[in-house]
Amino acid sequence: MKRSLVFLLLCAITFGLAAQENKSKEIVKKGWNFGPLPVVGWDSDLGFQYGACVDIFNYGDGSRYPSYNYKINLEASTFTGGSSLFRCYGDFKTLIPNGKLFFDCTYFNSKKFDFYGYNGYASPYLGTSYGKAEGEKSEFYWMRRNQFRLVASMQRRIVGNLNWAAGFGYYNIYTNNVNLEDYDGQNTLYQLYRNTGLIRDNEAKGGNVLQLKAGLVYDSRDHDSDPTRGFNIEATLVGAPDIIDQKGYSNLGFTFVGSHYVPVWKDKLTFAYRLGLQTNICGEIPYYFINNLNTLFFRKVYTEGLGGNASVRGLNRNGVVGNGVAWLNAEFRWRIVNFRFINQNWHIALNPFFDMGGVIQPYRLDEQKAAQASLASNPNDNPIYSGKSENIHATAGCGLKIVMNRNFVISVEFARALDSRDGNKLWNNIGFNYLF
Repeated sequence: MKRSLVFLLLCAITFGLAAQENKSKEIVKKGWNFGPLPVVGWDSDLGFQYGACVDIFNYGDGSRYPSYNYKINLEASTFTGGSSLFRCYGDFKTLIPNGKLFFDCTYFNSKKFDFYGYNGYASPYLGTSYGKAEGEKSEFYWMRRNQFRLVASMQRRIVGNLNWAAGFGYYNIYTNNVNLEDYDGQNTLYQLYRNTGLIRDNEAKGGNVLQLKAGLVYDSRDHDSDPTRGFNIEATLVGAPDIIDQKGYSNLGFTFVGSHYVPVWKDKLTFAYRLGLQTNICGEIPYYFINNLNTLFFRKVYTEGLGGNASVRGLNRNGVVGNGVAWLNAEFRWRIVNFRFINQNWHIALNPFFDMGGVIQPYRLDEQKAAQASLASNPNDNPIYSGKSENIHATAGCGLKIVMNRNFVISVEFARALDSRDGNKLWNNIGFNYLF
């Protein structure tokens, strides 16, 4: 499968290079534009993805192109790793004067959800075959998780590129031990956390989370999906009052995410970087929501980490979680060639990148140490607490993008962790959109 996908990408590059002789003016899109497509992707963490989606754009009279007036996306897909996804989201730039409106409604069903414990390097990574004989399947770092997510956000201009923003989010989450036939009865880190109290009884099966968000957004980008210059900065206060379950998990947090796009050579080469910071100001977050990265406007389906395709590429998915985390993404975006195909504007780009991040505010660290000490096992066997201090988790890799009309981005990325404690395999993902 991987060889076939690489072959298709090479064909796309060859076609694009051959098509660069077409010097005619870029097509200005107007009115409605429909893009029904099969969903064919790959993620090292989730497996092969297949399904269907449709992107619906409205460009109005074309005066805003390549920006659009409205965008609506519908997707239904499943992964061979045991997950499925049903999503509808919309981005409306002209419904609100001098503002925009965004909504997302998504259901995730994950039979093999990655769980590596708390606090980064404080949780040892013992490999995917921990506790099993060579060649046996292991579920030690898996759990079951289903999630329903409903999010809406809006922003209005204050002055210039500065906006106020507000929104809400509702999450219903179910978690449990893996119950697949091939793994029946095996021990898992999730079960160890339950047995030692690191996952408490009133949160072990998940629950409901209601979020209220308010913040400031500074956005001077020349384009949303494929920017070449400008800033995009969000600073958000997020309150989560526990008024539904009433289990004592109310909390208040702060999230800062800032991206900068620096033109290096015209619109052909851009240096882009993103800084992120998320902290818990007060209250307590339930374990099943500690991996959530708060944002007002989503670019990726998954908004979790650190690790996976939405934060630090190349780390074990959800491999680094805590009360507070910080991260950096930096990459060059080299637009190799522009061409026209099926009456659409296309270009192909490469994006070598470097990512890093870590826990800056620990989560139940003292309890984690006590839980490890309570295990009646070999003293050299430390599945819960490694005794190590947290440090920087770093990765490096490269991606390839095929972009239609500056709005629809097919993405292929490969990365590897620079420390084996963050995973010892080549991570790769085939999906949609730039990371930021």
